[in-house]
Amino acid sequence: MQELSGRIAVITGAASGIGLAMAWRFARAGMKVVAADVDAAALATACAALAAAGHEAIAVRTDVANAAEVDALADRAYAAFGAVHLLCNNAGVVPSGRYRPVWEYPLEDWRWSLDVNLFGVIHGLRSFIPRMLEGGAPGHVITTASVAGLISGSGSAVYSATKHAAVRVTEALYASLRERGAPIGVSLLCPGLVNTRIYESERNRPDRLRPAAGPATESEELQAVAASLYAGAMSPEEVADIACQAVLDDRLYVLTTGSFDDAIRDRMEAILARRNPEFATLLALSKRDVGSREAGR
Repeated sequence: MQELSGRIAVITGAASGIGLAMAWRFARAGMKVVAADVDAAALATACAALAAAGHEAIAVRTDVANAAEVDALADRAYAAFGAVHLLCNNAGVVPSGRYRPVWEYPLEDWRWSLDVNLFGVIHGLRSFIPRMLEGGAPGHVITTASVAGLISGSGSAVYSATKHAAVRVTEALYASLRERGAPIGVSLLCPGLVNTRIYESERNRPDRLRPAAGPATESEELQAVAASLYAGAMSPEEVADIACQAVLDDRLYVLTTGSFDDAIRDRMEAILARRNPEFATLLALSKRDVGSREAGR
């Protein structure tokens, strides 16, 4: 999709973080924005700011874990603008206590993460792709995954598992669209560390999926390290710029940093060599990511 001006973008998770930055980036490129988020108040504030800046944007409160609500989002977008050219499946959550062993995560963490991070993507594809194909116009789909979906190890096991699944679903989308010659491009956005509120996701967890023991907490030491890392991380606006260029370039794999390349390579080489891997910790990789950015400033 080479022309963005006048086209229609639907963005989930658009009330904050990468989603909000993408809403502004694509609006500045001349697109009309359908912004969706589970946080209705923050979403309304975001759309009001876009409108005040002269951009055309509508807010549709949407829980991407609910297929019917994503269908309703599609209905609203098509009713308002008659078409959708860019779908950004961006909404995501991270359960608290991400440095626990995999067996200690409660089932509620698994269900919540899978509902949003994986089924949110699936629901978006099922609700929008048939209509985009029927429309016949050039289009594009962005899945916001993570470098956590390309590497492995003990850290953030639930979040990472859902992102590995989102990677596979998006690769299947890319292959399926190419096999039928559809004019719809696909980008798999895999950011490294980004300064967003995703690690405050508990604010949006449904009551029915709250563990009986309450949310887990990290040690004070880990909390301090995480706060320091995020202060030096890439901004959502930088990620949105990269995502926009990926659409114009029709690029599938979109990584925002090279700091995780060795970990990606080591995992792949271990698979091909049939040898046991030695995974670096997610915390160490994140420190390397921020350190490389600071060295380049």
